[in-house]
Amino acid sequence: MRRCAAIAVLLALVAPAAARAQGDDRSLLMPGVSYTRAVEFTPHGPVVVHILNAPRPGGLYALKPVLSNDLIVGRETVTSMEKRASGSATVAGVNGDLFNFRDGHPSGVLMRNGVLDSPPLADRSSTAITADGTIRVDRARYIGYWRGTGQRRALNFNQPPGTNGVSLYTRSWAGTTPPFGDTTEAILSGFPDARPNTDLTGTVVQIKTGGNTPIPPGSAVLVARGSSASKLTAEAPVGTVVTTRLTFNVDWSAVTDAIGGGPVLLRAGKPVFRANEGFTAGQLAPRNPRTAVGQRADGRIVLVAVDGRQPGYSVGMTNFELALTMMRLGCVTASGLDAGGSTTMAFDGALLNRPSDGPERQVAEALLVTYYGVYVPFPGTTVLSPNGDGVGEKQTLAYKVVRQSNVSATLIAPDGSTRPVDAGPRAPGTYKFTWPGTRDGSVETEGKWRFNVNATDTSGQSSNADRLFTLNQTLANLTLSTTSTTVRSGLRGTVTLAHPAKVAVTIQTASGIVVRRLARGVDLQPGSYSYGWNGRRDSGVRAFGGRYVFRVSATNEFGTVDLTKPFTARR
Repeated sequence: MRRCAAIAVLLALVAPAAARAQGDDRSLLMPGVSYTRAVEFTPHGPVVVHILNAPRPGGLYALKPVLSNDLIVGRETVTSMEKRASGSATVAGVNGDLFNFRDGHPSGVLMRNGVLDSPPLADRSSTAITADGTIRVDRARYIGYWRGTGQRRALNFNQPPGTNGVSLYTRSWAGTTPPFGDTTEAILSGFPDARPNTDLTGTVVQIKTGGNTPIPPGSAVLVARGSSASKLTAEAPVGTVVTTRLTFNVDWSAVTDAIGGGPVLLRAGKPVFRANEGFTAGQLAPRNPRTAVGQRADGRIVLVAVDGRQPGYSVGMTNFELALTMMRLGCVTASGLDAGGSTTMAFDGALLNRPSDGPERQVAEALLVTYYGVYVPFPGTTVLSPNGDGVGEKQTLAYKVVRQSNVSATLIAPDGSTRPVDAGPRAPGTYKFTWPGTRDGSVETEGKWRFNVNATDTSGQSSNADRLFTLNQTLANLTLSTTSTTVRSGLRGTVTLAHPAKVAVTIQTASGIVVRRLARGVDLQPGSYSYGWNGRRDSGVRAFGGRYVFRVSATNEFGTVDLTKPFTARR
């Protein structure tokens, strides 16, 4: 039976979570959107699970598929796609559908804002997002036709036409049709966006043979091979108005966006062990990196990335273990996405997980939570300490709006009084400020400060974001007797205490592991204090040579403040 050290963390995420301002919660990436990293200890090894929890799509929030390079052909990293999207929203998300590794086209459906880019794969599940923010996981099948002067004929869409088939290529495929050498191609001018379940018409302006046909904006190209080539020539000569129609076997009239993937993981809150979809046992049974999307009964969105193929760090999950994880997280509907080296989770263009390939893999798509309100990044420093020792002397603050907005930005002091920072109409962009922590030449009140920003965009939607930081001068002037020593010689650190505090002093490795405790929460009065290290661990054994950190931590009514100094000790 699995022993889950983090199961309490996972179950805690099931509880309803209202949208919160950003505040000092560093797991809150942006208003309403939280990130959690949980570790499960199993008989097979540790499993690291990354979880994004976001509001139901609607208003200032959406769940959107993003196409790599904005084209079907080609691949791009999730972090790169997020950076492209950052001008229009603040985003966090995961990788999308499985894809053809050679040219990057997704295996299944891709629909963006009601416009179809790629058809669904009939033997795998598709994840659809409706206009009211509901996630549906369906086995959708594409049915398309074209008609010129003759009868209706079958039509593929943004896929190779087959030996005797016809395919419609739109601008989202690439700048040109594929480089076929045995095709007849009809260029359709005045072709609308490829919206399903409606007649799409265009006028034939050119017939040519061979591939690499340019697809200009507002156009599409019918590509025919084999016996269909003569039918296209005969039934769609230049000047003919051609009608096409793209349909599904399921009612997606309310669907605005969709992405492929699979298999289905949860139906009505119950895990699916065998979905009977187009996946092999080799894709589902091994413990691998995994990615999933789900929705809870309250409408909140859950995105999960499981690290894997990294013994000692994270071994990954089977597909059914992923289904059980989504159930534990409170989802009632869930589907898998591409897995293995493609598994990626990122926020605002920065990786959150550890991809198994090492470097982040280029993929076909991303599935992103998008937020259109005001966003406040974490301050430049968590503790502002304008005491002249060169550490934390100034605070860097910023906010971002992605729509024209009226903005009010203020600093709120520990006593509730405010300091204006910025106000007025602001164009989309990021606005940065530096605050020295002083007023009229004197240091401001010490304690917890809040940087708060309110914004109302031109559509009347209001949003709020804030971050907390501390103004605390308790510690100052940490100095070391040397920055390079031997473990036999040791060293001495000196620090100044400005206020009474409980002080802890430790020697740590560069990765944060405590090697020696020189002071354990000692109550001290203001003054200068010196602590020596004799090069030994708490156990009395001489430490190994390497890079270390001398850390002093002080806690009092103003909060906790740390000062650190790196040094090297040779054996």
